[in-house]
Amino acid sequence: MLRNGLEPWHLLIVAIVVIVLFGSKKLPDTARSLGRSMRILKSEAKALKEEGGSGAASGEQNRPSAPVDAG
Repeated sequence: MLRNGLEPWHLLIVAIVVIVLFGSKKLPDTARSLGRSMRILKSEAKALKEEGGSGAASGEQNRPSAPVDAG
């Protein structure tokens, strides 16, 4: 039933609906906000990835070798 997925005319209809709903005045501001959010997300993901690489090595040294039984 949905073998072709999205076709170009689907995207055209979605674009027309977005323009009608938000209006042409709000679209540039919305696109700008989306761009800022994407940049922030990328920088945070990159920082987390860099931190994870160095944090994993030091985290393994602090981990006990056997589980501690409290009971």
